[in-house]
Amino acid sequence: PVFLFLRNLGKSGLRVSCLGLGTWVTFGSQISDEVSYVTMVWDTLFIYCSGLNQGHTECFLVVLNKYTWKQKRSSYVVTTKIYWGGQAETERGLSRKHIIEGLRGSLSRLQLDYVDIVFANRNDVNSPMEEIVRAMTFVINQGMSMYWGTSRWSAMEIMEAYSVARQFNLIPPVCEQAEYHYFQRDKVEVQLPELYHKIGVGAMTWSPLACGLITGKYSEGVPDISRANMKGYQWLKERVNSEEGCKQLAKIKELHLMADRLGCTAAQLAIAWCLRSEGVSSVLMGVSNTDQLVENLGALRMTSQTVAEIDSLLGNKPHSKKESRA
Repeated sequence: PVFLFLRNLGKSGLRVSCLGLGTWVTFGSQISDEVSYVTMVWDTLFIYCSGLNQGHTECFLVVLNKYTWKQKRSSYVVTTKIYWGGQAETERGLSRKHIIEGLRGSLSRLQLDYVDIVFANRNDVNSPMEEIVRAMTFVINQGMSMYWGTSRWSAMEIMEAYSVARQFNLIPPVCEQAEYHYFQRDKVEVQLPELYHKIGVGAMTWSPLACGLITGKYSEGVPDISRANMKGYQWLKERVNSEEGCKQLAKIKELHLMADRLGCTAAQLAIAWCLRSEGVSSVLMGVSNTDQLVENLGALRMTSQTVAEIDSLLGNKPHSKKESRA
């Protein structure tokens, strides 16, 4: 199965599974020991889960590890993100103070000595880049994290962080977390491959099913029990009901027919499509039960013929700078 394959995280030495689990939607889910073990990458954040108390997804991982999973800490990868936090100005952002205090808080809630990767969850215009890179270097040198990465950063911001690290003999980021699916392609397919070849930054992508859009659950409207009807997700409902959303749903119906022909589910096809992209080290999935997780772990290997067929159907393949010049 695809999920058993390991890839290096960018050009670092850290080996990660092709598929990881984002715990922002797994709180309260029933995830069995067997599938949890092979997933390997667990992505957490202090304020994931709208409507739940802050830190609950981190506590979920603690409960799983203590009472259900019980695997050696060295056998899996845990990541967390820093930016949001409490109500005070000093409890959010990427100041040295918040990076260090925020990560200590995460480790306390996770009941771990360290995380494998700490991500700066968007750039902070109020914090100098040198301060951010120095703080990330500090937490790594203190043993609180093994690596650091970025999330929702532009290619220019990532390159600036790398340049600062090289200038002052600090530790550069190894990975960018980016949204990636059929309808969100430019950054992962054009910008990040350039960074991968120039400075070794890999990609860990999220939302392979476009918030559930690709599963087909919104084909007949917005169900009462769905993310688009949850508090704080009005933007998703508007997106589904928009003119562009209707066009995307029409293409998704055709993709479902393709999946049937290939003998897989639409979710498996979408995840395999994400994994075929150069520089993508791991695809983070969001699931609410074991059945969904087992289904997604069955992602097939993508052939060049299938990729070409999907590109033709979508009609939105981005062009690299080299292709544009040509």
